[in-house]
Amino acid sequence: MTFLRNHWFDLGFGGAVITLLLTALFRGNLTPLSLVLCLNLAALFLHQFEEYRFPGYFPGMMNSVMFRSDQPDRYPLNSNTALIVNVTVGWIVYLLAAVFAEKAVWLGIATILVSVGNFVAHTFLFNIRGKTFYNPGMATSILLFLPLSVWFFAVVIGRNLATPWDYGIGIVLGILLNVLGILKMIDWLKDRSTTFVFAPRFVKR
Repeated sequence: MTFLRNHWFDLGFGGAVITLLLTALFRGNLTPLSLVLCLNLAALFLHQFEEYRFPGYFPGMMNSVMFRSDQPDRYPLNSNTALIVNVTVGWIVYLLAAVFAEKAVWLGIATILVSVGNFVAHTFLFNIRGKTFYNPGMATSILLFLPLSVWFFAVVIGRNLATPWDYGIGIVLGILLNVLGILKMIDWLKDRSTTFVFAPRFVKR
């Protein structure tokens, strides 16, 4: 588990490469919705790599800027929480959305709302609160999440793929994923005395 806590985002980068290669290889067999959701999965992997590896100081920024923490290397976000939120919530939900595509449009809507949430948070919220022009995760949010989100809704609306139920369930689930799957998960798992401490490079601004 220690290896995973320290390198899950590196494995995710490998996942991005594999996802993009498979998407290119089987492009002819993918529907437009499947294509955009596969690319959204790859975007998630690359987004997390920007946050935790290069430049990689998202944890420290999150703790100090959003939570005004006096222990930005561990509180409230710690390395174990980061693993749980990003892998069990992020990877699994985004992967299922790409696999099922038209069979679960509501799930695709939910994941896209998480992507939109990341775009808003990284582009505006974090920079305003931190008085910065850039934060780790911002580049992939603008260059990947934003255009993919627009593309997704263009496909769904243009091809009339979603029912009112899809929109309703997708929006509710998207909100729950943003609030419960990310923010509340950080709150529930916070621990000032945790041993799951981020290395200095995760905190350096």
